[in-house]
Amino acid sequence: MSDSEHPQPTQIQLHKKSRLLSVEFSDGAHFRYPCEYLRVFSPAAEVAANQQPESGKRDVNIDNLEPKGNYALQIIFDDGHDTGIYSWDRLYDLGLNQKKYWQEYLESLEKFGLKRDSDEATSDKSETMVLHIMYFNYLVNKLGTQEETLTLPANRVETVQDLLKLLGMRKLERGYLLAEDAVRVTVNRQFAEPFTRIEDGDEIGIVPNSPNPPPPPDKRH
Repeated sequence: MSDSEHPQPTQIQLHKKSRLLSVEFSDGAHFRYPCEYLRVFSPAAEVAANQQPESGKRDVNIDNLEPKGNYALQIIFDDGHDTGIYSWDRLYDLGLNQKKYWQEYLESLEKFGLKRDSDEATSDKSETMVLHIMYFNYLVNKLGTQEETLTLPANRVETVQDLLKLLGMRKLERGYLLAEDAVRVTVNRQFAEPFTRIEDGDEIGIVPNSPNPPPPPDKRH
């Protein structure tokens, strides 16, 4: 069978801080899989046989990756699960249909009254977090600061997306400069995705996507 019918991975990168597996395929497709997503959709027999969805895996990470010949990847998760063998076709399908599968998973959790958070993670969570935030390029002048250390409510800032929304509100009329589509964010000097988790003590960098600031929003009533 041709490579176009069964694309092969050309690059596989694990970003532990972001809890993210990045895979590029030979047909040009590039997918980013949250570790939680891969864990709850593990092809392992014991997962497939379970009538209820996997739950409490929001904070799961990947410890190691082991190639299986030239056809699959074994993923070893830090919760002890190590029997999932992900064929290239399986990974491609999970990437291509990620939005659909994830929505179905969330609906299944709700149906069974289950949660993404583990009970242990919920009980150990602090009420606040301290973040060191650095701004770059035109943001320094527009926001009037190059860096700041903020204490933020932990229940409102779980991901990069949450952080940008909260900062946008705090910056008032300049908040539009921090819109998700206007900047890239690094967490501990590694580029992150909107769903990358934020933790107490993280160093956050906010870098504009363009050398020119976006136009302010239309204020006409």
